[in-house]
Amino acid sequence: MTADWAEVDRYLVDTLVGDQDSGVLEANAAAGLPAIDVSPPQGKFLSLLAMSIRARRALEIGTLGGYSTIALARAVGKEGQVVTFEYEPEHARVARENLDRAGVGERVEIRVGAALDNLPVLAQEHPEPFDLVFIDADKVNNSNYVRWALRLTRPGSVIIVDNVVRDGAVADADSTDPAARASRDVIDLFAAEPRLDATVLQTVGGKGWDGFAYAVVLGDN
Repeated sequence: MTADWAEVDRYLVDTLVGDQDSGVLEANAAAGLPAIDVSPPQGKFLSLLAMSIRARRALEIGTLGGYSTIALARAVGKEGQVVTFEYEPEHARVARENLDRAGVGERVEIRVGAALDNLPVLAQEHPEPFDLVFIDADKVNNSNYVRWALRLTRPGSVIIVDNVVRDGAVADADSTDPAARASRDVIDLFAAEPRLDATVLQTVGGKGWDGFAYAVVLGDN
């Protein structure tokens, strides 16, 4: 089944997505970064989603080598901005090179360090609200990241949390896997938070069986 999923991904890349950013993934691999980027169809979906809500400001938690960052930067356009947090300085360095090579570097600010240290600093700057927040970092802090995202967005903003299905482990209430437990926690947060309306979409593909949470901010933050 997994081989079939990967074959469909290859077909979608050939027909709809294209391989203009394949060099990013190659550069990441050459630099020794883990191969945990979103897949090309997922990156295209993220870009189209940002375009569909006419996002001009995007916040990303978890840059890695900048593959998803480039998708967001293209979507926000020349007048837009992406602020992205990356814990590892070497990952941030590789991402900066990839962003500049892709021609979107001027739209992206990379902040290096722990996101939970950087998010309060960002909030103190009283930035304009972000239209879209993409969370794809250390999974155990997903709920904390969502709470900060609520402070930094506006009604109508979209919050995406990647990798919440965990090969189906999210449905196991007795799982001891920290990432699966974190997925359940963040889904419980979405269910209980009156300022959010959310769902989870399962995905399959070359990266296996997973999914993302999709939430819209309601009311006044």
